[in-house]
Amino acid sequence: MTERSQIARVLDAVDTLRQPMVDELRNVLRVPSVSGTDAENEAQQHMCGVLGRGGLDVDLWPIDLPTITAHPDFPGMEVPRREAWGLVGRLPGGDPDSGGTLMLNGHIDVVPTGDTDAWIDAPFDAVVRDGRLYGRGACDMKAGLIAAHWAVQAIRTAGVELCGDLLVASVQGEEDGGLGTFATLQRGWTADACIIPEPTSLDIIPANSGALTFRLRVRGKATHAARRTDGVSAIDAFVPVLAALHRLEARRHETVDPLVARWDLAHPLSIGTVTAGDWASSVPDLLIAEGRLGVAIDEPFEHARAEFEEAIAEACENDAWLRTHPVEVEWWGGQFASGRLPEQSDLVERVRAAHDIASEQRPLDVYGAPYGSDLRLLTGLGGIPTLQYGPGDAVDAHAPVEHVVLDDVVVTARTLALIALDVCGIARSSH
Repeated sequence: MTERSQIARVLDAVDTLRQPMVDELRNVLRVPSVSGTDAENEAQQHMCGVLGRGGLDVDLWPIDLPTITAHPDFPGMEVPRREAWGLVGRLPGGDPDSGGTLMLNGHIDVVPTGDTDAWIDAPFDAVVRDGRLYGRGACDMKAGLIAAHWAVQAIRTAGVELCGDLLVASVQGEEDGGLGTFATLQRGWTADACIIPEPTSLDIIPANSGALTFRLRVRGKATHAARRTDGVSAIDAFVPVLAALHRLEARRHETVDPLVARWDLAHPLSIGTVTAGDWASSVPDLLIAEGRLGVAIDEPFEHARAEFEEAIAEACENDAWLRTHPVEVEWWGGQFASGRLPEQSDLVERVRAAHDIASEQRPLDVYGAPYGSDLRLLTGLGGIPTLQYGPGDAVDAHAPVEHVVLDDVVVTARTLALIALDVCGIARSSH
């Protein structure tokens, strides 16, 4: 068979496998794998079965949490875990000296559902309606993970043997730091290139901003609410701090990398939770605010932290109460550095070419994302050229209308299959 006929057979196989792959996506979507829950581990066991039944050599291992979290490069974790599992499926190549190794990396964990009354369908019912699949994790990013598996199965179904290895890494803990990908790299898994099928609306994302999780403790002075002026409300004390953070965010966006210039905020600074007080008739003496500090592309996170801490210190110095009761800053949880595909890599062009064939010339754009992802671990610690390309719009990712267009999952599977043929190479025995 010619290479052209090999490509046609693989693309035909993607289309033939549509129904069983959509069924498998719905199955994995029904596992409520919220970060840090037992179901997160159940989902990894489920994916182990999926990859194994799909003919891949499976490496499933328990992650040594005490050792991995003590590593000096560990990227952080925001929810406690009693156990966690690493998982890589490998379709071995027949002539590794003639082809490269491609990794397809996707996370199995999802964020909490939030207010379930805001959902039209139950979050884990995996409802298909009007060509879309709805549910928590549909967009972020189980559709992308199953698209990776789908691509591998299409290559196997078509009877095409690759030269190099094709890897599918299913990882835990991406949403709160990157535990799974970090553990996969520590396990020794590597590749010549990696695609993360995160929701990109089938655009190409070769760079991410970073995000550092912080906690602020603002002290007040408690007293009876009837004598409010004899105390100091920690809530009132937080007001000038919040204003200072707004000014800091504006300063940090005076110039941005051209890759992320499309966004209103390329690396946002956001307060996510605020708790204060323990009695309605008392002046609160403690406020705790948690949030995330965006990190500009190529900015060392030490620099971002320093700017943040300086802004907090300045706000305290300008306030009579905070001057003697300064805000305490703690860096905890996920610490997402920024990441960028190396300039010398041709991976963007190769994925674009595969997408053009797979989608019949559907237009795409190339830009950076304003959020952190495992891309920075793979490119930084792993030295693996990595980009993101996948189905779904990130704006839907953590929303109660989370969904993915099934036709876009098909295009993703077709593109991933083609880039696998390109990177890994087609063995002569397949011709």
